[in-house]
Amino acid sequence: MKSKSIGILTKPKFPEVKTTLQAVVSWLRARNIDVILDTTSATLLGESGGIQKTQLAGRADVLLVLGGDGTMLNAARLAGDRGIPILGVNMGGLGFLTEVRLDNLYPSLDRVFANDFVLDERLMLGTHIHRHGETVAQGMVLNDVVVSKGTLARMIELKIAIQGQFVTNLRGDGLIVSTPTGSTAYSLSAGGPIINPAVHSLILTPICPHTLTHRPVIVPDDVEIEVTLTSRDEGAMATLDGQVGVALTQGDTVVLKGSESRTRLIRFPETSYYEVIREKLKWGDG
Repeated sequence: MKSKSIGILTKPKFPEVKTTLQAVVSWLRARNIDVILDTTSATLLGESGGIQKTQLAGRADVLLVLGGDGTMLNAARLAGDRGIPILGVNMGGLGFLTEVRLDNLYPSLDRVFANDFVLDERLMLGTHIHRHGETVAQGMVLNDVVVSKGTLARMIELKIAIQGQFVTNLRGDGLIVSTPTGSTAYSLSAGGPIINPAVHSLILTPICPHTLTHRPVIVPDDVEIEVTLTSRDEGAMATLDGQVGVALTQGDTVVLKGSESRTRLIRFPETSYYEVIREKLKWGDG
């Protein structure tokens, strides 16, 4: 790892980001590590020469994320097909995806350079939105795609098919299609199950369904899911990882399938998935 380059992705809104960024960049450069900054990070440091965020993964061998789970989701999409390893440093709240606490940043980097880590490969979800036979938007997500109603209180109607087979018509506030990684995000809040990321599956979780017999459904990750907006409601949206929104109109179909690309998270062997779950969800505290 000594000759590797590190791209740094930050969330500027955290108050300690600037001082942390200054310190970690100095630390890396003192060890002759090539540091690649996007324009946001370069501006924070008062440096010129930052590159566009979208170019980071193409130039770096490792992504170092200083932020929360939202910044990690952004990094996963940026890494995309290249699948370079990502090390997350938690500067946010809950932090299911960020592996390292801020006070353990430098020992963790030492371990990365010593190759004392494992790569946790996470399934990504490929998404295409079709309108009148044309693809109007596409993307890859690590957590979920949400098809939901607009700001008005009325429900939307969705037609759901899997592998070309009709499953149901759903009336409600919407539908979450989630990866196992995303099972602890919005899907969990909507009553979905927690799925170990080692299980190759996708979860369909209804949001406030009008028919109470509609329950979450788990399907293999290689099936094709089609979600068609059949109602005329204005304001319906498809939201990718909570960060990219696409307005939907009646007849639009959101097509989803597990991607061959994987997000590769740097983990340390002594940290188990169940330990993370137990800590974040406060299990066993009483």
